[in-house]
Amino acid sequence: MQPATDDIDWSAVLLRVRDSRDNAAFAALFRHFAPRVKAFLMKSGADATLAEECAQDVMATLWHKAHLYDPARASVATWIFTIARNRRIDALRRARRPEPEDLTWGPDHEPDQADVLAQRQDSARLGAALTQLPPKQRELIEQAYFGDRTHTEIAAATGLPLGTIKSRIRLALDRLRHELK
Repeated sequence: MQPATDDIDWSAVLLRVRDSRDNAAFAALFRHFAPRVKAFLMKSGADATLAEECAQDVMATLWHKAHLYDPARASVATWIFTIARNRRIDALRRARRPEPEDLTWGPDHEPDQADVLAQRQDSARLGAALTQLPPKQRELIEQAYFGDRTHTEIAAATGLPLGTIKSRIRLALDRLRHELK
C-alpha cells in the first residue's frame, strides 16, 4: 500500500534525487508534482499545451538542477512552484518577442547624424559608468542586459540566491542612474 501523499517527506525524496540521482524518487516527485504544476500554470492563464510543456520543463529542471535545492531555504513545493512561475514568465516573454518573419527586411533609412552622435556619446557614458560599478554588480548587469539572461538563469549559473541577484542588479541600476543624470 502506498503512503498518502500528505505523509511523504518530499524534502527527503528530493534529497535522494539530488544526492544519488534516485530514479524512483524522481518518479514519485514527478507523479505528485507534475499534475499540480500543470494545474497551477493553467490557473495562471496558460493554455493546456503551454502548461504541459512548462510542467515537463519544470520537472526536467528539477532533475538537472536538484543539486541546487537547499531544504533550509525552501520547501520542495515552494522550490518547484517557483521554477514553474519563472518558466511561465519566460514563456510569456518569448511569446512577446517578434518572430523573424514579422521583422522588417531591406535597407534601413539613413539615421540622422545628430542622433548617431548622441547615441555614441550615451554609449560612451554608459560604458564609463559600468566601469565604476563593483565587479560583482557589473558582471550581473552584463549577464542580464548584454547576455539577455533572466535572473533565474543567472542565479542557476552563478549559484547565488535569486534574491542576491535581484538586489545586486537593483543596486547597480541605481548607481548607473545616478552616474548618468
